[in-house]
Amino acid sequence: MEIEPSNHVHLTEHRDDEGQRMGMWIFLFTEVILFGGLFLVYAVYRNMHPVDFHEGSIKLNVVIGAINTIILLTSSYFVAMAVSSMQKGKVKQARTLLLLTILCAIIFLVNKFFEWQTKFHHGLFPGMEEFYKLSHGESLFFILYFFMTGLHGVHVIVGAVFIGFILRYIKKGKVNPVRYTLLENSGLYWHLVDIIWIFLFPLFYLII
Repeated sequence: MEIEPSNHVHLTEHRDDEGQRMGMWIFLFTEVILFGGLFLVYAVYRNMHPVDFHEGSIKLNVVIGAINTIILLTSSYFVAMAVSSMQKGKVKQARTLLLLTILCAIIFLVNKFFEWQTKFHHGLFPGMEEFYKLSHGESLFFILYFFMTGLHGVHVIVGAVFIGFILRYIKKGKVNPVRYTLLENSGLYWHLVDIIWIFLFPLFYLII
């Protein structure tokens, strides 16, 4: 029995790298608007309660905050080098650098967990008994602290997951030295996460 050859339709894969980059920049712009609004709220309340915000800042661990800042700056270096390595065809090196970026994210989150745990232990989380003993300005400080650093933590998790998918795509060959726009976009997102923390650290931990 003779089998007739099947007709194969060769489709040219559509690629819109510039569209993907533009889409990411638009998304990042909305994130800037979100945190920009929160920074504005912070500025208003800090101007209203400068002494209380200073007292709240004293209760934060500057050392952990500084360590987390160094960790995120290092992770941004890793992800930038990963993009550069991929462009140069060093795929294995790019994967290693992305794994190091995820490791930095995990260390950051573990540090933040222990820092938050200490605040829970002292009853400084909104809704706890000790929290209601704080002055109005100090309570506003900790509400903003938990909300803004918590929202940033969510972004760290999302960024790490995003990079995790990029690692999977590299393994499958979907991200390679010729096609690396998704890797670039993950790097842009991670840099935004880093920049946001660079603002959060002095605003909450270094109030004079």
